[in-house]
Amino acid sequence: MLSRLWFSFFFLSFVACFYQWWGLDNPEVYSVVVKASFDMAKLAVEIAIGLIGVMCLWLGIFKVAEAAGLIDVLAKLLSPLFERLMPEIPKGHPAIGSVTMNLSANLLGLDNAATPMGLKAMQDMQELNSEKSVASNPQILFLVLNTSSVTLLPITIFLYRAQMGAVEPTSVFLPIILATSTSTLVGLLAVAWIQKLKLFNWVVLSYFFGFALLISSLLYAVQTQPAAEMNTFSNLLGNLALLTVIVGILGIGILKNVPVYEVFIDGAKEGVSVCVKIVPYLVAMLVGIGMLRASGVLDLGVEGLTLFFTSVGMNTDFVSALPTALMKPFSGSGSRAMMIETMNNYGVDSFPAKIAAIVQGSTETTFYVLAVYFGSVGIQQVRHAIFCGLLADFAGIIAAILLGYWFFN
Repeated sequence: MLSRLWFSFFFLSFVACFYQWWGLDNPEVYSVVVKASFDMAKLAVEIAIGLIGVMCLWLGIFKVAEAAGLIDVLAKLLSPLFERLMPEIPKGHPAIGSVTMNLSANLLGLDNAATPMGLKAMQDMQELNSEKSVASNPQILFLVLNTSSVTLLPITIFLYRAQMGAVEPTSVFLPIILATSTSTLVGLLAVAWIQKLKLFNWVVLSYFFGFALLISSLLYAVQTQPAAEMNTFSNLLGNLALLTVIVGILGIGILKNVPVYEVFIDGAKEGVSVCVKIVPYLVAMLVGIGMLRASGVLDLGVEGLTLFFTSVGMNTDFVSALPTALMKPFSGSGSRAMMIETMNNYGVDSFPAKIAAIVQGSTETTFYVLAVYFGSVGIQQVRHAIFCGLLADFAGIIAAILLGYWFFN
């Protein structure tokens, strides 16, 4: 699917160029599109190189968090909840531990640790699955929670915004937290409704009310701010959270006699390899999207969407961010490239760029997660996993757009 989607970028650009040359007598369009491909390839490398320092910093910090046992602590805190949400899994089974470890790593933004733990969780649940080719209820719930991608620290978004020159890279912190919380809640409720999970017990309700209290507190704090100060407040909260996390993780590491400096260096070394690895993906996607923009195809699509939303009486300031939203369920690298292209074309602090950043942080890539996790254990019949995952995506994207208007417009 991704190969055909990527090829379509180049094919549509070629068709658009041919039309402009043959039908509109504009032969210069070819040189414009070729130049755009070179420029976007250069931009991809510049972005990756610029990310190395900050990536080293956060991978080092997160390595200390792992060594200090913070993931284990989070896993223990979440275990009672998932024992109720996944009643088919016997109490004390290793699958509960794997699930909570994966989701705890996601909460902390530990992508490199979350994926192996997620694959282990899927394998553990597959041992209990009586129909090996059909997704079980716990596996579906686990996948939907992964696609909704709830995270307390959307570090990656901050990194890209900082690299693109944002004045306040963390200003999107609160909108992202609220949007990803929405997608996770909708995904969980959809699965619970289909699987007839018993959510009305004191354990689940305790977690739910605790989560609701956190979100309500954030909303109350936002509402008490003047409209002009909401952006500044989000930036302040984001920076405060990041500094607290850094000092807290290092402090806990010291208290637990972790050699924090040495462990940090080990984790930071991974930052260079991570940035090098993303260069091919960025080049592939940014070049294709840059050619779509230069050939006029992307602008034509945005204009069509603008006309549609205008015809139904809606404000259309958000439309330029929709390519990121449309790409998100299919390709993480594609949606990331769409976000970067929007930042590059409109300006990193423009309204469409901020909407694109919130969308990018609001949910995960449903079809990729489904292919990797279910494919790893040979599941062929996914049942209601796609419906619930896409419903969570849709809720997160709608929330991202509405929150973008609330905070930045």
